[in-house]
Amino acid sequence: MMRSSRMFEIIQLLRSAKGPVRAQDIATQLEVTKRTIYRDIASLQGMRVPIEGEAGIGYIMRPGYNLPPINFDVEEAEAISVGLSMIARTGDKALEQAALRAVQKLSAATTLSETLFSSSWGAKPAEIDLADVRNAIRQEIKLALHYRDAEGRVTRRTIRPIAIVYYSDVVVVAGWCEMRQDFRHFRADRMMSSDVLAADFKGQSQALRRDWAKVHGTDF
Repeated sequence: MMRSSRMFEIIQLLRSAKGPVRAQDIATQLEVTKRTIYRDIASLQGMRVPIEGEAGIGYIMRPGYNLPPINFDVEEAEAISVGLSMIARTGDKALEQAALRAVQKLSAATTLSETLFSSSWGAKPAEIDLADVRNAIRQEIKLALHYRDAEGRVTRRTIRPIAIVYYSDVVVVAGWCEMRQDFRHFRADRMMSSDVLAADFKGQSQALRRDWAKVHGTDF
């Protein structure tokens, strides 16, 4: 996370908190060190953001500090909040945390309905960190998988990951399988491990996704 984005997240966390928030709790949620949070808060205070508190006690935001409004009408805001809450069905914990942060930003800008709910029932949680897979897709980096098929056989695959498909009951990673020399879909709950490799496939993902979509795009 870039520093500017992280500092925005700190402001959002403090604005929505009911009481003092410890630096360690902020660091855990944003997946950085406590020392990083101390530096960021000192920088925010230097920019006259009204944060009060100190190390070991916790921090609060004085009332009245406002961020620029988001121009959503009621229906748009409710649609977004329901969609974000349904991310819990994917079993993707990192994505779920990102959705919670997004809801906090939305609720800070507009009033959300207290009458709309969504069930968290859905896909089984993946054994791997899907955030790493998403990053590999963005950075066009190959992955090495230990994959267990429906019969329980385990194989090692090197893939060029190009997409993640979130079904109601399963998460599937689409990629070019170097062993099969073809596109394959790998269920996240059958991935026993996923390692980021030094090898990349820079500049190939767009063409790969286009070819993949010609065959499989109508399935989604």
